[in-house]
Amino acid sequence: MNKTSRGQSKSRLATEDSLASKLIRILLIVLFDVGSVWFIQSALSLGFDQLVIVFAVIAVMLNLIFLLPRAYPFRWMAVGLSFLILFTVYPIIFTIYVAFTNYGDGHLLTKEQAIPIIQKATYLPEEGKSYSWTAFKADSGEYALWLVNPEGESFLAKPGVEIVPAMPGDPGIGEADSKGIPTSIEGYKRLNTLLAAADKELPKIKFGLEGDQTIQIRSPSEAAELEILYIYDPDTDTFTDQSNGDIYYNASGTWTARNGKILKPGFRAFVGWKNFIDFSTSPAIRGPLVQILTWNFIFPTFSVLSTFALGLAIAIMFNDRDFPLKKLIRSLLLIPYTIPGLISIIMWRGLLNSEFGVINRFLEGLIGWAPPWMTESFWAKVAILLVNLWLGYPYFMLISSGALQSIPADIYEAATIDGATSWQKFRDITLPLLLVAVGPLLIASYVFNFNNFNLIYLFIGGGPPIVGASTQAGHTDILISYVYKLAFESGGRGVQYGLASAISIIVFFIVGTITLLQYRFTNMWEEVSENV
Repeated sequence: MNKTSRGQSKSRLATEDSLASKLIRILLIVLFDVGSVWFIQSALSLGFDQLVIVFAVIAVMLNLIFLLPRAYPFRWMAVGLSFLILFTVYPIIFTIYVAFTNYGDGHLLTKEQAIPIIQKATYLPEEGKSYSWTAFKADSGEYALWLVNPEGESFLAKPGVEIVPAMPGDPGIGEADSKGIPTSIEGYKRLNTLLAAADKELPKIKFGLEGDQTIQIRSPSEAAELEILYIYDPDTDTFTDQSNGDIYYNASGTWTARNGKILKPGFRAFVGWKNFIDFSTSPAIRGPLVQILTWNFIFPTFSVLSTFALGLAIAIMFNDRDFPLKKLIRSLLLIPYTIPGLISIIMWRGLLNSEFGVINRFLEGLIGWAPPWMTESFWAKVAILLVNLWLGYPYFMLISSGALQSIPADIYEAATIDGATSWQKFRDITLPLLLVAVGPLLIASYVFNFNNFNLIYLFIGGGPPIVGASTQAGHTDILISYVYKLAFESGGRGVQYGLASAISIIVFFIVGTITLLQYRFTNMWEEVSENV
């Protein structure tokens, strides 16, 4: 009986624990869903439709994982999957979306955010009256204005209350000072003129009854019966200028009048393939594009060949067991790999400075001449390749050393018996077998250098500039640095996130095509025999 009772007790406790855990899980899901609904509603009201979709997908996924018994084992991956969608998948989708919009300076806001900002503009109608003003403030933070019109008539104005004529000495109003302004108003404290003028919230307050006569502060010395300048009509999606009757129509995210005038800010709008067409047809963009693309292919090609050749040569040299001081020299050769690339690039920029660089001063003292690294296109490209050689050879030295160790020595012994020379052994044995292991890394290095923005931008900023180019293009610019300048540094044009996103997609397809061709050409995806 005791064993039976203990068994029933354990079963009852397990059931209660299971029920409690389910209730807690359901409660947490309900709280999460309530927060999700609030977030989605807020995002929708601000026009962030893409973020709403992504967050809704995450919310549905988490509900399915924690409520469906068959999906419950995925609970350990729930947080990771959520962050994957939010910080990896969503940015990719958003970049694609932005590429088809006018997102950039002047179009950073959503339509729902832009309309209220435009409606804040006010003007003084011809029949509108103006006043000089003095501000009073209550302990509760409420303001009152003492107004005096050009005829010398005075009025008391409060928010949400009808503006009434008033005189100093009236009930609740103190006596006048030397300028005719009351020294006090019951319940309010008079503000210093300079302090009141510096209050940024004061001009936003409307004094008087809404829909009747309202007064707003227009300047440090004037308040006036201001009216909304631009009236929005949601049916026609237009703004009407109250001062002159001009109508502003929505033209791809910018409200534009017939005479060419525009309202700011605009808003993000879908523009289709415009950014891609501009990239391929705009003379300003297309001008230096061929030159930049040519260098963009030359730069990674020479970088990969030079770094791999030097790294492999050093690895073969140190593969000799009898090489003296091998460990010490190898450690010294790894120094460039241990220093952050940012520091190395800046260091080389100083060393190769045309006027003060140590290398140039040494060469001038030795041979009376030094290359103009920063001012001539040829030497600027040579300098970049040299700096990249310094940064990249330790990596290939390490991976080549490891790959060389994996090649069986028996193969070399058999080749020696057959009378093969050192060059034949390297060409027919070492290099083919080495490329099996190192080939994918060579392709990865090529892709990395194809978009090596840090080196190009930090070392020389893409310069020297291309003479006659209508955009900020340089002889050493690669596509990604040119895109950066075009999108973020174009003088007077502002940032252009839509154009930058479009070109980023183009760069992705270029790099993807190159990578696929290289894999196919080198047969890197083919299976390798275990006996090799």
